[in-house]
Amino acid sequence: MSALKFAASLLPVATLIASSPLASADETASAFETALSETKPLFNARLRYEGVNQSGLPEDASAITYRLRAGLETGSFYHNILLIEFDHIDDLVDDFNSTTNGKAMFPVVADPNATELNRFQVTNTAIPETTITIGRQRIILDDARFVGNVGWRQNEQTFDAVRVQNTSLGKFNIDVSYVDQVNRIFGDESLAGRWDGNSFLVNVSHPTPVGKLTGFGYFLDIEDGAGTFSSQTFGGRLAGKQDVGEGAWSYAFSYAKQSDYADNPFDYEAHYLFAESSYAVNGFMFGAGYEVLGGDTQRGFQTPLATLHKFQGWTDKFLATPTTGVEDIYAKAGYNFGDIGFFSGLNTTSFYHVLSADKGGANYGSEFGFVASAKIDKVNVTLKYADYNADGFGTDTSKLWFQLDFAL
Repeated sequence: MSALKFAASLLPVATLIASSPLASADETASAFETALSETKPLFNARLRYEGVNQSGLPEDASAITYRLRAGLETGSFYHNILLIEFDHIDDLVDDFNSTTNGKAMFPVVADPNATELNRFQVTNTAIPETTITIGRQRIILDDARFVGNVGWRQNEQTFDAVRVQNTSLGKFNIDVSYVDQVNRIFGDESLAGRWDGNSFLVNVSHPTPVGKLTGFGYFLDIEDGAGTFSSQTFGGRLAGKQDVGEGAWSYAFSYAKQSDYADNPFDYEAHYLFAESSYAVNGFMFGAGYEVLGGDTQRGFQTPLATLHKFQGWTDKFLATPTTGVEDIYAKAGYNFGDIGFFSGLNTTSFYHVLSADKGGANYGSEFGFVASAKIDKVNVTLKYADYNADGFGTDTSKLWFQLDFAL
């Protein structure tokens, strides 16, 4: 039974709790009225232009897509909160390959039309210092490098899961999930839109004087793709921030080891290494990073549940790691202008990536990226550009985005 069906089956449980002898009819009615009065609507809308120029394809992509997301979240009824939310994604200009519309002459803009259930979950807090969430839900762990919601795309990634978060051991935060279905960004009409399996996500963290220390184990048993996405990954992460002079120094370090798991036909072992540091002062930000997804003779280090767009350049050239792995050396710089005219919180950031093979050291290419974001009243405005210069891997690609976001 899927976690979504499990969530539906939990609703009668909440009713049974409410109608137990411990609660009078008046108390139950009062609790129900309170839950209704605390129910809040969920709504956000997004409009985006994405243009793509990719060498080797006869046409450039021009996509204007929009997303409407609406739902509600109830107040607590005997420690149970229900959340339900739907997405509607459509296009106004469809000169692009959505992955489901058959327009292979255009570059991919992975925002296919869809109208579907985004989240349906019941959250229970009856056990002290414990939150249990059952159903279709959003899960983002740490920096989303291993597990995320792919929030950049119009149709986010969600999980049919049972998630338990516990803080009963002092400052330890224990976060364990069982996932039986991954609802991917491609939607119901795509053969790649759903992944079934029996996966476990374990993430344990504790604050320290130098930052948050995390240990994790991710056991992905994914039946689709002939099991090639199944893996077991063990690792750790330290992320912190310290005041230095007039500014703040931020840093993050992570290491992980991955190998085949469940029915994966590959017999492989690969390593992950990440280090990033930045310094922000008087509105300026400067930083650098180093990330390696190791290669093996059969398969590179994979993170199929990650928010991949966030890493290794925004042109998305490395959504699947080559068998020779990926080494990414990058620098970043930015400036926060604050409020200017009708813009509030105007912030800019630039990235430059140099990408190569982990094994053999072959050059892959380089990428420049720039993003500016601000707010006009209740609307978030984003302008974003990325340009990948191929040097042995992929093809030259440039992408431009202009995006408007509104949320209640």
